[in-house]
Amino acid sequence: MSDSATHELQTDQASREASGAHPYGRYLEDFEVGAVYKHWPAKTITEADDHIFCLLTMNHHPLHINDVYAKQSQQGRNVVVGSLVYSIMLGMSVSDVSGKAIANLATEELSHPAPVFHGDTLFVESEVLEVRPSSSKPDRGIVKVKTDAYKQDGTLVATFKRSVLVPRRPEVDPTAAAVPADVEPAHNPDG
Repeated sequence: MSDSATHELQTDQASREASGAHPYGRYLEDFEVGAVYKHWPAKTITEADDHIFCLLTMNHHPLHINDVYAKQSQQGRNVVVGSLVYSIMLGMSVSDVSGKAIANLATEELSHPAPVFHGDTLFVESEVLEVRPSSSKPDRGIVKVKTDAYKQDGTLVATFKRSVLVPRRPEVDPTAAAVPADVEPAHNPDG
């Protein structure tokens, strides 16, 4: 590692990705209808995750935070609050779907076909349903995806669709010579 006193910190995404770091998000041209992204890593939801989320969001339903109440329910134990499942799914998909997004435009058809319990691990996948350039602004477009979460036994536990406004890949002038940011231009003593 270089001396921090002389190190020039690159803070923009493009420079950090140019170093070989994992690309974060995609441009419109990178999406293809039918592509499926299997997001990684998976996430095991703990009792602490669920309780903290419920407290932060003011959802004090006893099914989520009261063991005695939950044991008397049809599930017989605490159920993870659905909005936490959705939030984790959304978060897990960001690096593959909306990491370069200008805006999230809509979420629709959110459903929870099966419960999630403390200790379940979520595996999340997104399928690209639609890709279309903007008709009013040529530097962007809309991508629609369907995101599904499965727990460790393969049961579908949640699904939703969302539309995201993403930038198009910036035009690169092939005639321009690239000059690394840490290299100063040579000085010509003859002027």
